[in-house]
Amino acid sequence: MKKYVIIVPDGMADDAPITAMDSAKKPFMDMLAQKSLCGFVKTVPEGMVAESDTANLSIFGYDPKTYSKGRSPLEAVSMGLEMGDADTAMRFNLVTLSEEPEEYAEKIILDHSSDEVTTDEARELVKELDKHLGDKCKRFHTGVSYRHCLLWEDIPQYDDFVRPHDILDKKIGEHLPKGEFRSLMEQSYEILNSHPVNNERRKKGLRPANSIWLWSPGGKPALPKFSLPGTVISAVDLIKGIGRCAGLKAPNIIGATGTIHTNFAGKAAAAISALENGDEFVFVHLEAPDECSHRGEPENKMKAIELIDEHIVRPIYEYLEKGDYPYTLAILPDHPTPVSTRTHSAEPVPFLIYDSEKELSSGITNFTEKSVKEKSTAYIDKGHEFINHLINR
Repeated sequence: MKKYVIIVPDGMADDAPITAMDSAKKPFMDMLAQKSLCGFVKTVPEGMVAESDTANLSIFGYDPKTYSKGRSPLEAVSMGLEMGDADTAMRFNLVTLSEEPEEYAEKIILDHSSDEVTTDEARELVKELDKHLGDKCKRFHTGVSYRHCLLWEDIPQYDDFVRPHDILDKKIGEHLPKGEFRSLMEQSYEILNSHPVNNERRKKGLRPANSIWLWSPGGKPALPKFSLPGTVISAVDLIKGIGRCAGLKAPNIIGATGTIHTNFAGKAAAAISALENGDEFVFVHLEAPDECSHRGEPENKMKAIELIDEHIVRPIYEYLEKGDYPYTLAILPDHPTPVSTRTHSAEPVPFLIYDSEKELSSGITNFTEKSVKEKSTAYIDKGHEFINHLINR
């Protein structure tokens, strides 16, 4: 029975003259690229926003134009929240806004993740939000770190919402939603800015999580069952939500954070355990490169790629090599996240597909954006067809 593994270093691709993929020491990715099918795949369809739900749905084989209802409903599923037909899920980030000027609309968004506020700290803040702003139609639920969910029954009509990581270091006024949505955000600042959790964070030299930012609303999700039994390994509720909606297992990994300070070894061990226990498909998602890009940290992005190569790619590859069954191993980012812009882009991403039964000579000596572009003509225009190249090639 053949095994299939996809490793997704989120946001790993970049457009800089010298990228993190160029600079990182990643001997196992480079070795695999030398004997793999390499190319580019467009994971974000034309006309759609370069969001993680869109790109990762594509990699799983689901056409985002058909199945995407926003990231928040998938995150709600991962959090174990029951959505009714009249419910809308909304992501809210705990963000850092400047404390001056006093007027809310004039404030600047400094950090979309509040210095990666811990889940324990966030739990206290979200509890306070629900106490003061929740009601029979609106409930605030704690997720992981800065990522949380508002379930809203019979939500008012809304327009598009702005993603917080798209407007870093900008005044928020022209990007705020209207009506009750804006009111909730303004009230959240009054509740959170002087909260004891944030006062303690300031004493430690950390940014306060002093406001919510609402975005990405969507209704109850539904996906067809994935074609193989398998497991999704991720710290991110969105990715686990896709897996669970698709009928895949999505265990919680102790110490998994979605940042560079995560339990890489635990994720690799969970992937190997899933394969040992009979799963045919394993999807391993690593958020760290994306978070480093959002924070404008090129050296940490490079370090994140090196950690993924050493503590994820290496042990999974070595385990697969010792097995007595054939396997296919793919590595690709879901979308680019250039450090220069600190947000996602919709350009195609480089991929490698290594098949233990069909080793190739790709001519590629290192797995980078430039090398794949120069050495390979393989191109998959529809991202949701990538899975077919992996499983059926």
